[in-house]
Amino acid sequence: MGKQYETVIGLEVHVELATETKIFCGCSTAFGGQPNTHTCPVCTGMPGALPVLNRQVLEYAVAVGLALNCSITRYCKFDRKNYFYPDNPQNYQISQLYLPICRGGSVEIETGEGRKSIGIHEIHMEEDAGKLIHDQWEDCSLVDYNRSGVPLLEIVSEPDMGSAEEVIAYLEKLRTILRYLGVSDCKLQEGSMRADVNLSVREAGTEGLGTRTEMKNLNSFRAISRAIRGERERQISLLEEGKEVVQETRRWDDIREESYAMRSKEDARDYRYFPDPDLVPVAISEDWLEEIRRRQPEFRTEKMARYKKEYPIPDYDIEIITASKHMADLFEETTALCGQPKKVSNWLMGETLRLLKERGMEPEDICVSPEHLAGLIRLIDEKAVNSTAAKEIFEAMFDRDVDPEQYAEEKGLKMVSDEGALRRAAEEVVAANPKSVEDYRKGREKAIGFLVGQTMKAMKGRADPGAVNRVLKELLSKK
Repeated sequence: MGKQYETVIGLEVHVELATETKIFCGCSTAFGGQPNTHTCPVCTGMPGALPVLNRQVLEYAVAVGLALNCSITRYCKFDRKNYFYPDNPQNYQISQLYLPICRGGSVEIETGEGRKSIGIHEIHMEEDAGKLIHDQWEDCSLVDYNRSGVPLLEIVSEPDMGSAEEVIAYLEKLRTILRYLGVSDCKLQEGSMRADVNLSVREAGTEGLGTRTEMKNLNSFRAISRAIRGERERQISLLEEGKEVVQETRRWDDIREESYAMRSKEDARDYRYFPDPDLVPVAISEDWLEEIRRRQPEFRTEKMARYKKEYPIPDYDIEIITASKHMADLFEETTALCGQPKKVSNWLMGETLRLLKERGMEPEDICVSPEHLAGLIRLIDEKAVNSTAAKEIFEAMFDRDVDPEQYAEEKGLKMVSDEGALRRAAEEVVAANPKSVEDYRKGREKAIGFLVGQTMKAMKGRADPGAVNRVLKELLSKK
């Protein structure tokens, strides 16, 4: 029997903060834009330009630290991390090594193996680098400094994870907390949340850590899972062959499902850190810390517990709705307006999730207002529109948040309340379909379904199916 190995994983998660301006200057942080248009002398590293800390970045960092059960460093500083790379205009990055803003927190995750606490080693503030664009046609590399100076939080975990499942559970929990705080949109595909995986393997039962590698270029949970499994297999194969694992930074290629070496892994001493002379130390008062603590939102765990007490909806609905703060807010505000939590939940769990999947959107992108969703539910309750029309109206609301009543009027979707018109349409359908009428009278109950469909068609879908059923049965009962 061969040796058994276990995996040891720690993560460095970089999160772009949702501030309007960069960490040390007033340039826009908006995603996109023409290359090098969101720039100034500070974020392009011009000689003599002086950085000034964005207060909102500090506030967000403290809020995250509190949410992740960290101790807040009341007196912290910034340091220079020195390295040369074309997308790094100053030839150093302003970061925090000696006195990071947060230390020693934890996050509880849940997987098929049960609950587990993942330690947070530290959280520090830093600036992002620019972006290199490699032009294969011109055989050159271009650099866009729009991203240079965008504020980042680097959340460094302890090496407490042992599988891809635990890593994904940790990242999902982290993303939910950050989105509830409103500090980042955490969109992996846009790079506003990026995870570097530090992984090593060791013989099962041993205490020492193996040689670790760091994997980059992981922009989806799927890629992270595959990269972890691929790197674990690669390291075990090396050890089985009697070879050594080299400490290095590797780049994951998700198309080929393999990683390759980028460079040898640097240690802190390689970066020649020293305190940044242009930035004053940060002192956090107890009063300001308490103010941030008071403003912390109700997080998902507490929200789920409250929903179970307050709303008569299934646990599964609660789990899905509270996964997104935006969806939870929409649920609560709509319920407050219409007083019908189950009907609100049904629209979110049904049509909303369907349209999100169809359009490849996230719950944070929903633009439906609570007032309009409550208005649609009222129209249905008043039998002003039927279920088919309601779905059409909701899709228009989902796309551009139209007023449901106004849209129903404009598109002629309101139900005809004139029973005389309905009776005339039903009489014509009965007269035109003697075979179905005969089948129904012979006891074939399903035959009425065809007659209902024909009557609805004659009414252009603007009739209450229940009323159509009632009128048809009344007509068919007459000899």
